[in-house]
Amino acid sequence: MTPRRQEDYTTVKDAFAAAKHFIMRLPGLATVFLKNSIIGYLFEAKSLKDAVIYTKYWILIWASILKFVVKLIFKRGPVGAFRVIRHYPWLLRFFSTTTLLRRLTRGRKGAYLESTALIIGSIAVTLVEKLEEVVYQPEILLINEDLVPPEIGMAMGLNVWLVEAMGILLPLIHSDASENYIDEAENAGMNPDSCSFVKAAVGMIIKNQQPIGCAIVSSNMPCDAGMASYTYIQKAYDVPIYRVDAPYNFHGERAETLFVEDLKGMIAFLEEHTPGRMDWDKLRKICRGRNRMMELELELWDMMRASPAPLAAEAVWLSHLWHFYMFPGHKEAIRVFERLVELARKNLDANIPAVENEKYRAVLWNPPFPQFPDIFNMVERAHGITLIMDSMSYNHHNPIDTSTPETMLRGLAQIIMHGPMVRHTRGPAENYLDDIFRCYKQFDLDMVWIANHVGCKGGQAMNGILREKCREMKIPLLILDYDLVDPRIVSHEGMLRQVDDFMETVMKARRPAAAPAPQ
Repeated sequence: MTPRRQEDYTTVKDAFAAAKHFIMRLPGLATVFLKNSIIGYLFEAKSLKDAVIYTKYWILIWASILKFVVKLIFKRGPVGAFRVIRHYPWLLRFFSTTTLLRRLTRGRKGAYLESTALIIGSIAVTLVEKLEEVVYQPEILLINEDLVPPEIGMAMGLNVWLVEAMGILLPLIHSDASENYIDEAENAGMNPDSCSFVKAAVGMIIKNQQPIGCAIVSSNMPCDAGMASYTYIQKAYDVPIYRVDAPYNFHGERAETLFVEDLKGMIAFLEEHTPGRMDWDKLRKICRGRNRMMELELELWDMMRASPAPLAAEAVWLSHLWHFYMFPGHKEAIRVFERLVELARKNLDANIPAVENEKYRAVLWNPPFPQFPDIFNMVERAHGITLIMDSMSYNHHNPIDTSTPETMLRGLAQIIMHGPMVRHTRGPAENYLDDIFRCYKQFDLDMVWIANHVGCKGGQAMNGILREKCREMKIPLLILDYDLVDPRIVSHEGMLRQVDDFMETVMKARRPAAAPAPQ
């Protein structure tokens, strides 16, 4: 046989082998598809009522996605829509949002099922609103760091885009969604040991997959990697930047006064470099909406102190992370918290626990697990562990005084300076430790989980002190190694194994015979 014919034969042979392999995998692929589809849920639904709740939010999510697609094609035409998708290819990931709904609601029922579906449905609705701002109004787009509350930009009539937002949301839907961006940032010279969350945001910018605004607002928070990333972002975007500078010693009136002046400087900067103009009445309305959200969240927390808890997990951490950081004061965010309070009250009055077999109550300290949010659902079913609170949600600042522009700025200054990723990463160790033990006592918890993000060196430095303190106070402590958005560092199986080992060796609980596998 001639070399050319041999090559053709090999190519055909390989094609047949690939086809055969695919055909053999079809039953398994079909099983996975059905399991994660609405059909699979309807077969597993615990009641007709649960099936109706799930279907309602499944339709809401798809309606939001289709609304965005149809409007994009109508306003930009097929070619224009293709260009938008080519510019932001991660938009295609959102077609799988209903798989997130399926994963996080597995095994849940009633009000707890609805609370989880409510959060995911609200993310879909508000995300479409934010994407439409990016696509149709880029001339008034402000690039905002995630730890700088967006209220000021919103009150100035600007559309605020958090660069880091997709670094959280994309891995929630697909755990591997940030891997290419992380690799891109490392190939461009970023330190491989630095935070993957920061690298994911920078990688998206390197690949030109983030919108470019008319100005940037960043800060000196929360860490060196986060601060340094905005030097690159400013260079890549070539737009004016303002960096707010939170005082290292942030307690006291002097620090607040200094930071209020910094915020006034930010407003003057934005009025100079953007089309935005401060509307104090609009800021007052936003701040009152945020206060209402805070009031509702505190009411929810008060009910969460009951044992067993009426709601848990995403109703606490994901509701706060998305709505307070992205949409403070937004009517949809207020509606979500009003409904969460109603659902919690319904379960509490009927003495119905969120987790049927609640045995242990836990707090998660440090950022949660965007690339593996399923873990909370899995440990509920395997061990009866209920996530009651997390450090990103746990705040104890006052509501914003909306009486004057000065008091509103002072209230926003307190929120920024006392935010979890600020309060816990600067100053003496007490800033980090005291909140943990306060939360442990307030919610009558059984254990503390530390989300030990391998890219956060500052957080890891506290683990030794925390171990000693927990040992003195006889508080069970799980330091769970993981990476914030890169599942290649610690696998999902490895994370679950750490929980199983902790439950067996520290809590003396029987290891589950067949722990639920990662989906």
